[in-house]
Amino acid sequence: MTAPNHLASARRTLDIERDAIAALTQRIGEDFARACALILACKGRVVVTGMGKSGHIGGKIAATLASTGTPSFFVHPGEASHGDLGMIMRNDVVIAISNSGETAEVLTILPLIKRMGVPLISMTGKPGSTLASTGDAHLDVSVEQEACPLNLAPTASTTATLAMGDALAVALLEARGFTPEDFAFSHPGGALGRRLLLTVESLMQKGDRLPQVTADVPLTTALMEMTRKGLGMTAIVDATGIVQGVFTDGDLRRVLDSAADVRTVRVGAVMTQGGKRIAGSALAAEAVQKMEAAKITALMVCDGAGKLVGVIHLQDLLRAGVV
Repeated sequence: MTAPNHLASARRTLDIERDAIAALTQRIGEDFARACALILACKGRVVVTGMGKSGHIGGKIAATLASTGTPSFFVHPGEASHGDLGMIMRNDVVIAISNSGETAEVLTILPLIKRMGVPLISMTGKPGSTLASTGDAHLDVSVEQEACPLNLAPTASTTATLAMGDALAVALLEARGFTPEDFAFSHPGGALGRRLLLTVESLMQKGDRLPQVTADVPLTTALMEMTRKGLGMTAIVDATGIVQGVFTDGDLRRVLDSAADVRTVRVGAVMTQGGKRIAGSALAAEAVQKMEAAKITALMVCDGAGKLVGVIHLQDLLRAGVV
């Protein structure tokens, strides 16, 4: 095949799969609403099953449901006939996927599912099939043609099934009032989870790592404290630890540009009054926003009385993957 033929083939494939997904819109009706109601009323988990390519799609649908507030997992129908059917409980809901609606491994376990009284949602490409007629709700994922030129390899049909699964997951997500914070709890290792779950307190420098001096010490003493702690700043506190200000690398540049005598001036005379600060209970993402807005690389962390309890540095946020 020449390059133009490759491109034409790819475009034809995408056109066919686009049309297959578009056709699903007209089939979102009472059965879809019934499927949502069955899952929302479920006291257990959603068990997804399917053979071959349908099984691969089913695994993804189960994963999407689980990560968006609907406890779900995949069971292989072949294994279900040899012991794994014990994973399905009476309080569960089953989603069975088969393009033909006649897959032997899936049909074999249907009588047992029905005997347990477990609600069944069928997802097929043949509305008149055995699986479709057995389901308490049927989701029609039929397609006019596969993208495969032989009309054999599951292509448009698997795309349509996956899209229907996504539609189901999103409808359930919205019905449950699922929030970004809920999503983060299901994805604590992801970037979103880190942004929404990590607090300043869990990442800040504290104890002996805290750079702090009183306002009456010479600037040279403050500079030594900054050098020892390596955060590019030091907090200026009173005798009880209440923050009075901050001295940073930027303040030092301003001192050097002024007529002040670096060897004799007291740090309190050249510090930034008050200084930028944040509460330990604040989200780490909020610390990032404050730093970006003020164009600084560190924030003092204070308690409700204004006492210094920590320092959060941009490097701490970078190491945690929040930035």
